[in-house]
Amino acid sequence: MSTTSDGPGSHPRGYVRDHGSHPPLDYPGYGSTALRHPQRPLTLLPHTLTEITSPVLGEDRLGAHDHDLTRQHDGEPQGQRIIVHGQVRDSDGLPVPHSLVEVWQANAAGRYRHTGDNWPAPLDPNFSGVGRVLTDAQGHYRFVTVRPGAYPWKNHRNAWRPAHIHFSLFGRAFTQRLVTQMYFPDDPLFFQDPMWQSVPDERARERLLARYDHDSTQPEWALAYRWDIVLRGRDQTPFESEEEVLEDDE
Repeated sequence: MSTTSDGPGSHPRGYVRDHGSHPPLDYPGYGSTALRHPQRPLTLLPHTLTEITSPVLGEDRLGAHDHDLTRQHDGEPQGQRIIVHGQVRDSDGLPVPHSLVEVWQANAAGRYRHTGDNWPAPLDPNFSGVGRVLTDAQGHYRFVTVRPGAYPWKNHRNAWRPAHIHFSLFGRAFTQRLVTQMYFPDDPLFFQDPMWQSVPDERARERLLARYDHDSTQPEWALAYRWDIVLRGRDQTPFESEEEVLEDDE
């Protein structure tokens, strides 16, 4: 997510995509990629000041309940209340402070509040399924939500997505946005999910799994899961649809 510069007037250095960890842009098992993956060689667009700066995302720009998806409406949403928390770190293991983290997800019945989602699962009037938070000075984030349900998506016969939460992360500019998904341990649907299977390295797939965190549960209130996000390096979290960017200073 972060970039480096060789000095005034230079362009930020890019990174070569790790094909051993990230899913390919065109994965045969995931039907939609055949239509939207690049058909021509990617072209490097050098970043200038416009691309490496962004609006300041201060605490005053967040709503009081943006981090708590269970308190955004008049009533309580249906489903199992959970806490999802973790730390965002860079390739050197250092925390990424004051960075915007956004989430979106299906409700407990496995349905999104979206016009394109019309399978016969109930909508929850008290759950919109979107939230955002800034990491603190040590790169920690925390959301309160409900555990999402599985849902069908017609990619192949009897296709069901495992329960997951979408994450979007911003660095210091909107052009550095990264998108990924967090999964829950012991989900029985992994075997037939092409998004999960498209990550070629088994150890990389495991980095998409949250772990149950009993010490962070709130008694008689919510279960807790911890999911740390690593932006670069050998422990990097796999991200979706990340463009291949070549070094431009060779």
